[in-house]
Amino acid sequence: MTTGSPKAFGGTRRLAIAITTCAALALGTIAPHATAADAPYPTKAVKFLTNFPAGGPIDILGRALADALQKDLKQPFIVDNRPGAGGNIGADLVAKSPADGYTVLLGIDSTFTINPHLYASMPFAAKDLKPLIIFSSSGLSFGVAPGVKAKTLPEFIAQAKAEPATFSSAGNGSPGHIAAEIFATETGAKITHVPYKGNAPAVLALMGDEVQAGILATPGLLPQVQSGKLRALAVTGKQRSPLLPQVPTVGELGLKGLEFEVLYISMVPAATPEPVMQTLRQSLQKAMALPEVKARLASLDMVPLGETGSAASEHLAASQARYGRIVKATGMKVD
Repeated sequence: MTTGSPKAFGGTRRLAIAITTCAALALGTIAPHATAADAPYPTKAVKFLTNFPAGGPIDILGRALADALQKDLKQPFIVDNRPGAGGNIGADLVAKSPADGYTVLLGIDSTFTINPHLYASMPFAAKDLKPLIIFSSSGLSFGVAPGVKAKTLPEFIAQAKAEPATFSSAGNGSPGHIAAEIFATETGAKITHVPYKGNAPAVLALMGDEVQAGILATPGLLPQVQSGKLRALAVTGKQRSPLLPQVPTVGELGLKGLEFEVLYISMVPAATPEPVMQTLRQSLQKAMALPEVKARLASLDMVPLGETGSAASEHLAASQARYGRIVKATGMKVD
């Protein structure tokens, strides 16, 4: 009996392994080139990073969406609040995070449409992030303090043309700040802007007659308007707010130039793979259709949009161009 050389035996063994492997591949019992990247997304917890304080509209919306996505995609979705610098701090954290779909920004458009015109330098570039979806939009409400005599917006405009009016906002560069500057530019009214650290302090300033007016988020003003402690003279949306159906729009008052909206948006790092974005986008769209999420949107005075892709990018670009003209014309700046 003769035996093959070690070299011959090694070649035969390698051939047998190769044949066995090919058979396994054909039967689907092992995956070709299987890596962690091939695993279905998501395989671990996803962070929903919001760049504004807890308790605000985007935080409330974010928590409702996180609950829905957790049920749909079978992984934890965790809301993490990172406010500051008009949303720049949180947006920068997401822009510099791995582009793997595990850190997703939930914010408002002002970080991307207003801030680039206000800040001497931005910590991230527009190309570092791309929109996943624009969830919704909301107008603001024009509220006046108890000591203001004007009963209508035209009356208030006449008053502010004669004597400068003080305006509260949720902070420098906030939607309420730029809405107040739009008001001054479009009407010729004279205003002094007084920034506060958030919508709630801005509403309290109105209630205490520290300022005369404020263009602020409707849900924050609603309880005070309903109780008669404050008056709402108009809303800046294109349609009346269901929360304040008796209050006219600025368009109805012949002041379409005062129309203003806040966009609620999700962004991801620009290099995020399209299949990951598609999974997130589809799950978010399913969440937006849920009755409980629709109810939450309505309670926050939000109109569902669901814009994605080029539609979302074009909407943001148009807003950025408009606000750039206003910032330049008014000399707005961040202190």
